[in-house]
Amino acid sequence: MNILSILLAVLPVLSGPDGRLQVRLDNGGGQLRYSIAYDGKNLVEPSLLGLQTNEADYTRLEFLSADTQEVRDTYTLDRIKASRIDHPAVNAVLHCKNADGRPLDIEWHLTANDAAFRYRIPRDTETGSIRVLRETSAFRFPEGTTGFLTPQSHAMIGWKRSKPSYEEFYSLDAPLDQRSQYGHGFTFPCLFRVGGDGWVLVSETGVDSRYCASHLSDYDPQEGYSIAFPMPEENNGNGTVEPAFALPGATPWRTLTVGSGLAPIVETTIAFDVVEPRYETTRGYRYGKSSWSWIVWQDASMNKADQIAYIDLAAAMDWPYILIDAGWDKEFGHAGMEELVRYARSKGVDVFLWYSSSGWWNDIVQSPVDIMCDPLARKPEMRWMERIGVKGIKVDFFGGDKQETIRLYEAILSDADDHGLMCIFHGATLPRGWERMYPNYVGSEAVLASENMVFGQNHCDLESQNAALHPFLRNTVGCMEFGGVFLNKRLNRANGAPGPGGRIFGTQRRTTDAAELAVAVLYQNPIQNFALTPNNLTDAPAEAIAFLREVPTTWDETRLIDGYPGRNIVLARRHGATWYVAAINASGQPLQLDVHAIEQRLGGTARVYSTGKDGLQAGPAAKKPLSLPKDDGAVLVIR
Repeated sequence: MNILSILLAVLPVLSGPDGRLQVRLDNGGGQLRYSIAYDGKNLVEPSLLGLQTNEADYTRLEFLSADTQEVRDTYTLDRIKASRIDHPAVNAVLHCKNADGRPLDIEWHLTANDAAFRYRIPRDTETGSIRVLRETSAFRFPEGTTGFLTPQSHAMIGWKRSKPSYEEFYSLDAPLDQRSQYGHGFTFPCLFRVGGDGWVLVSETGVDSRYCASHLSDYDPQEGYSIAFPMPEENNGNGTVEPAFALPGATPWRTLTVGSGLAPIVETTIAFDVVEPRYETTRGYRYGKSSWSWIVWQDASMNKADQIAYIDLAAAMDWPYILIDAGWDKEFGHAGMEELVRYARSKGVDVFLWYSSSGWWNDIVQSPVDIMCDPLARKPEMRWMERIGVKGIKVDFFGGDKQETIRLYEAILSDADDHGLMCIFHGATLPRGWERMYPNYVGSEAVLASENMVFGQNHCDLESQNAALHPFLRNTVGCMEFGGVFLNKRLNRANGAPGPGGRIFGTQRRTTDAAELAVAVLYQNPIQNFALTPNNLTDAPAEAIAFLREVPTTWDETRLIDGYPGRNIVLARRHGATWYVAAINASGQPLQLDVHAIEQRLGGTARVYSTGKDGLQAGPAAKKPLSLPKDDGAVLVIR
């Protein structure tokens, strides 16, 4: 173990394990700042560090000394983009004091392409707890940098006043001075292109019941972006915007992933590297694919015949789950649900049940309501679910980032694990290291997901752009429960057949079947609620159905082959000894896919799913590269 002490007042240069990433510190004017360079190119300009609490002001800091330690990150995790993490890192603790002599430590964790920091506040007086009033942590970028950003919405707007829920559109390659749509800044993660010098991904991790979730402010010409806390109006005004915790204590980690290209951004595991499990589990959880009637057949499908049809669909596909969505309690009651679960289990299919988070902070009427927010109702409900064999829950409509709300997520997760229940969150905040922190957490929406494609044609028109965007952004830092893979041409029950009066209803899918198969690989989530419908067993290409029986939902390794956010992507994920390579094109220029070069890079022979003159085709690679037009895609299965 190499530990070195750095002399008083000599500001250190912190380097990653291979020396290519460097964090420089500057204490000019009594304010501590950091900057980040990669391969000698400045990617983050000098940016403020510090925070202000109700007990002490740590915005003006004097550096005293540092302890630096070489460590090795080694752990296994079965629900993220890689199953085994093993890489060197450097931990550095900067010992500082404020203008009144009060101590504060700033801890840094550096990997080859990641720099994460957090504040550690000791208990140096009789005071045993504090409130954090604001953070001055900032992120400044060189002139000419552009951003890939999505805005934080107003509070208490949207469906039944349930926002913010991280369901807004992205701006691509936007200038730094572009103000956010609602004037509240931008939600994590945020991606920045620093001209031709490199890329920076900014996010946070390690948020639990001891803090609030944060986001980036709008851009300030002097200080750049800074950490912003939730809005007072969130959750109908319940809960403070100022997080509080006991001393000694620490803030969540602020993370920056940097690189000359995009591979480190897509492949980073920093969101999980710096956190630890919040509780141990005695349960064994199984991941996989799920059928889901609501996404295409909507509310009208909440009846026995339709739910049985989707149970039978899951059984026919050899999928382990069905998600039974809102309204089941009114249609079936608990007794009827017990009967339906028994039928599902007789077919080898287990059940996830939908619940509203409910409570006093929105106007949601979709039921069940007033259960997950109330521990006195939640615990007996979970006992009932365990008794009848339910395996998971999907909890919806949270609408806020306050510490009060984060505490509810954690309480639901903890109680659910006691009863062997996995948890999916919709209408929800971004997960922040939760896959490693909570053993029964299996995914969050926190994105404009597949339901919007059913509701509006413009979302269908943007499907390939989103598929070429989210692996570089939303899915970089956590599981994304998108609910994609449509094989219906029209996103309705009739799948394009004329309705009353000869009219054809439903939004129209723009992507090819090959592109839809690519989505199954591009979006990472251990429980995948796919959008297949029972009619797809007979009206979809047999090769597509066979592929969706086979494709895994957990991965051992992820590699970016090529791409640019929102334009196109070629991404490889390995499960066991098999590589699945997904490509999709959202640009007006054809994407050339050299299958043989990818075979040589990954090792093995590909079975190629692509678009032929008669639709989806599958077979060995052709001699020349595939040319993918806009909204087309391909999948290579390399063994």
